[in-house]
Amino acid sequence: MYLKELTELDGVSGNEQQVREFISDKIKDKVDELKVDVLGNLIAYRKGTKGGRKIVLAAHMDEVGFMVTNIEDDGTLAFAPVGGVETQVMVGKIVRINGQTLGAIGYKAIHIQDKEQILKPLSIDQLRVYIGAKSKEEAARQVKIGDYVAFTTTFDQENNRLTGKAFDDRAGCSVLMDIIDKIDRYEDDVYFAFLVQEEVGLRGSAVVVEQIHPDIAIVIEGTTAGDDPELPEYQWATHLGDGPAITFMHRGYVVNKRVYESIIEVAEKYSIAHQAKRRTAGGTDAARFARTGAGTAAAVVSVPSRYIHSPVSMIDLNDYNNTVLLLQKILEQGEAFAR
Repeated sequence: MYLKELTELDGVSGNEQQVREFISDKIKDKVDELKVDVLGNLIAYRKGTKGGRKIVLAAHMDEVGFMVTNIEDDGTLAFAPVGGVETQVMVGKIVRINGQTLGAIGYKAIHIQDKEQILKPLSIDQLRVYIGAKSKEEAARQVKIGDYVAFTTTFDQENNRLTGKAFDDRAGCSVLMDIIDKIDRYEDDVYFAFLVQEEVGLRGSAVVVEQIHPDIAIVIEGTTAGDDPELPEYQWATHLGDGPAITFMHRGYVVNKRVYESIIEVAEKYSIAHQAKRRTAGGTDAARFARTGAGTAAAVVSVPSRYIHSPVSMIDLNDYNNTVLLLQKILEQGEAFAR
C-alpha cells in the first residue's frame, strides 16, 4: 500500500508531476511499457497471455486545491479554487505553495464578526492566504500569480481507519500500484492509466481513450461516504466498512450494465464485501471513457471516503483491501469477465 507517500505529495489538477514521478519510479521495472503522454497521463502496459481484449484500470492523480490569483499590498494572497472545494473547509488550514512556502488560509476572528457574517457562508473573495510577508514586495519574492496551493496533511492510521488528504483519488492510484505488485500476467492486455485533471473536467481520460481504444475501462475512485453526523441513512451514498462501492449511475452516465453486473458477480463469487453507491451525484472518468471516440464499456469501483475534497479525509482499511482484491479477481477472470 502506497497511501502514505501518495497522499502527502502535492498534485493539484494540472500540477501532478510529483505524484507522477513517484508512481513511475515505483512501477517502471514491473511493467512492459511505460509512457507519459502530452497532457501528462502516466500509462503503464502489461501484455496479456492471450492478448485478446484491452482492459484499462484508471485512477486520477490530481487533487482539489487552489491557485494564487493576486498578491495584495499587505502581503497576503488572493486565490481561486481548482476543482470543487467549499469555503467551509478552508478557514484556518495550513497550505503549501508550489511545494515550498507555507501559509495559512485566514478570515477575521469570530469575535469581530457581526451576526450576519457568522450566519452567512463565506465567499472565497473574503479569504486570503497569509505567508508571513508584510508587503506585496516581500510576498512577491516568495510566490507569484499562478502558483499552485495545496493543503498540507499528514497521513495517519488509527486501527482500521486511515486519515489524510487527497484520497480522491490517491486511494485509486495506490490500488493500481498494489495490483501491479501482486500479479505479473493476466489473459487480457491490461493498461494502468494514472490520469491528470479529473477534478477540472475529466480531461486526462479522454486523451487515454484516443490512444488505447480499450474494450473495457474500470475507474477506481475515492467516493463520498454518507455516514456523516446528522445525515439520515436514506441519504447515505456509501458507508465506511461495507466494502468497495459499485456505481450503477452517476451524473452524465448510466454505467454499462454488462460490466456492472459482471463486477457484482465476481464480488459475490469470492465473497468480497461490496455495496452499491446509492446516490448519483458527482461524476467520474467513466463518463468520459464511455462517450469519447467510439466509446468504451466503462464502470466505477470506489473506496468510500468521508469528507472528500477537504484537508482531511477518512477511509477504512478493509474497504481499501477489498477494492484491491476485487480488481485482482476481476482481472483473473480473463475472457470470462463481462462476456
